[in-house]
Amino acid sequence: MLKLPILGHLTNNQHAQDNRRAEIYRSIMHWEAKVGGELFGPIPKGVRREFFCLDESTWVWHEEWRDKNGRHTVTTRYDVRPNGILKSQGDNTYQALTREEATNLYNAAMLYYQRITPELVRLQSLAK
Repeated sequence: MLKLPILGHLTNNQHAQDNRRAEIYRSIMHWEAKVGGELFGPIPKGVRREFFCLDESTWVWHEEWRDKNGRHTVTTRYDVRPNGILKSQGDNTYQALTREEATNLYNAAMLYYQRITPELVRLQSLAK
């Protein structure tokens, strides 16, 4: 008679479920970043642009392109804090947003949610 190690089977099953959840989360994040990158108009050929909400207090704008001078990458991180919004680019030094930058980020975030929410609601209903 063959005995299956039940605990090992359950642990492997949980590991597989955790991996699947992580894969789904990554896929959704990539999709959100792509949708966010398209908010500001068509993306030129050879350019990668992403804009997404990383967590409840962090937004990210990322852009990559090549030109005659080589490959360029700009990543801007926006940290929403109780006393204001700080941004960081490259060297990880933080500076406060100007009023205009804060307004633009707010408008972009609202548009982002308008675009992604219907699809996320649909996906959530499929998961039930």
